[in-house]
Amino acid sequence: MRLLFLAAALLAPLPALAQAKSSDKLPPANPLPYQDGDAAAVLAPINAFFGAVERGDAAEMLRQVQATGRLSALGDTQNPRYLSWAEFAERVRPDNIFQERITNPAIEVDGNIAMVWAPYVVRVAGKVSNCGIDHFDLVREDGAWKILNLTFSTRTTGCPAQ
Repeated sequence: MRLLFLAAALLAPLPALAQAKSSDKLPPANPLPYQDGDAAAVLAPINAFFGAVERGDAAEMLRQVQATGRLSALGDTQNPRYLSWAEFAERVRPDNIFQERITNPAIEVDGNIAMVWAPYVVRVAGKVSNCGIDHFDLVREDGAWKILNLTFSTRTTGCPAQ
């Protein structure tokens, strides 16, 4: 009888734990648009990164990133691709330009780390090529924000303005 009572006492909290959502464990997200003073500073290297890629300026693009980071591309039908920033820079050339724009970025900052999550659309020669979600990890080094990692999903259907 004691064993049955002990088992019941140990198992009683399980239904409540099973109902707890993982989001209950996270702090609340900042409202959009993010109004913190760091938001513009966090977005600055991202905007400069996109501008450099659009111009085909690999050297400028590399100035916006932390050299040990990487780019990770994950599509619905392809295997993940992982590139170091140096490998990605080899693809950034004036003859291989595209335009990427993010909208409604969700920005979270805690001290010297930041995260930006935003939908994006890529256009090549003015036509929508692909879209998805960009997830940037940034670090602040010597007072300047740098992109550490960029992970993104990619798809060719269901994109805005397609």
